[in-house]
Amino acid sequence: MSEALNRATYSVTAADLPRMVLDLRELPPEFHGFHPTRDSVLDNATMAEQGFPGSSAERFAAIGRLTGYLQEFAAPVPRGEVIPIGYDLAVATVAHLFEDAQGVSRWMQEIFLEQFEANVGKETHPGQHLLMVERLSFQGFSDEVVGLRVLQSGPQGPVSSTVVDFRVGRLLGVVYIAAFGNCERRAVVERLGQTLERKFVRVVLGDL
Repeated sequence: MSEALNRATYSVTAADLPRMVLDLRELPPEFHGFHPTRDSVLDNATMAEQGFPGSSAERFAAIGRLTGYLQEFAAPVPRGEVIPIGYDLAVATVAHLFEDAQGVSRWMQEIFLEQFEANVGKETHPGQHLLMVERLSFQGFSDEVVGLRVLQSGPQGPVSSTVVDFRVGRLLGVVYIAAFGNCERRAVVERLGQTLERKFVRVVLGDL
């Protein structure tokens, strides 16, 4: 990533974040039947509430996280009583704003990777256990990028989440797809991440 683009991210404010996430028209055709479920600000208190046990808004602020914005879409209810293995349940994109690029890197390592790996085998939410975490590599990004495939128990069976985190200056972009069963959605998550990164750049440069 160029130093000029890195510097340009310091002009981004919280008000810009809703324009950075992907809307339904920007998703691949297989998601066009999905419907919006969450479209909201993610402040540090909300992130801590939704995070692993022991998370706190104070810790997130100390790393340098300021705020974020989430856009999530859910699948239509499948016909019949049995959800097929590999059925996509949800897709989401997130834009996070940090004080600086170093804070983004710390978050990717200390919060995203390390906390998931430290909680394997534990109950992360009532009735939900983290069964497995696998690191994934992703290509085609301009700066630091990390990824995971996560398997969790659910009320109807196991749910897999394929997640990519990437840095653009002091911005953190996240894409995840949750699917039923023990499966991986790396290829489509990678493409969506690249689309999200391009949108970040357009907003940062004032082209959108």
